[in-house]
Amino acid sequence: MYADDHNPPHFHVFGKDFEVLVALSDLSIIAGQARSSQIADAISWAKESAEILATKWAEPNERG
Repeated sequence: MYADDHNPPHFHVFGKDFEVLVALSDLSIIAGQARSSQIADAISWAKESAEILATKWAEPNERG
């Protein structure tokens, strides 16, 4: 996650030959391309950490 990043709330997953943006709302890929196997661990972690991710997104990205 990056401070003052664009909506929708998301996180970045980087690999050797890919980068994707994953929506916090439903864990879908909203930009980039990767095979499911390349991001499986990140998606699994995100499912378990949904509340923390939402809080961490809000902290540096509050708009007002």
